[in-house]
Amino acid sequence: MQGLNIVVGVSGGIACYKAVELVGALVKLGHHVDVVMTRNAEEFVTPLTFQTMSRNRVVRGMFDKVDRYDTEHISLAKRAQVFIVVPATANIIGKIAGGIADDMLTTTIMAAKCRKIIAPAMNTAMWENPILQENLEKLRRHGYEVLGTASGRLACGDLGEGKLLPWEEILEIVVGKAVMLDRTDQIQTNH
Repeated sequence: MQGLNIVVGVSGGIACYKAVELVGALVKLGHHVDVVMTRNAEEFVTPLTFQTMSRNRVVRGMFDKVDRYDTEHISLAKRAQVFIVVPATANIIGKIAGGIADDMLTTTIMAAKCRKIIAPAMNTAMWENPILQENLEKLRRHGYEVLGTASGRLACGDLGEGKLLPWEEILEIVVGKAVMLDRTDQIQTNH
């Protein structure tokens, strides 16, 4: 099986570090990964970390200088076979659900016509907020796959729902368990 072109959108939450593991695992399985980070995500993990794991330049701002002419949000959107936002904060979910395209991540996902996955992560009170739940339902109605969350101790110390699913579970959802196991066997056999 040939690798997929996957865009990983990273928004600003403490769970960003789990997205690093996901990107590394996708690359090891032979997928081409482009990472789009919001400015808030850069407060948690540096672009260099994602660049190292993805082996590609990280896309950050709408007006970053590039070394070629390209309407980058459109070319990324056209190339993507899967677009996953991980972690997806309440803010980025609200923007996408509201059709707001004011940064590279929201603009690119708006232009994408591929499979789109939202992996939420936030405080329990935010997760239970009816406005957030309405936004998630709206995304589902528009064909987005919305993942659940895990329960446990959150970064703020609270206990409850809202934790990002383990990156291994997200990996299985993105590429499919059978494909992932097959590719892992091939990687182990070749090394």
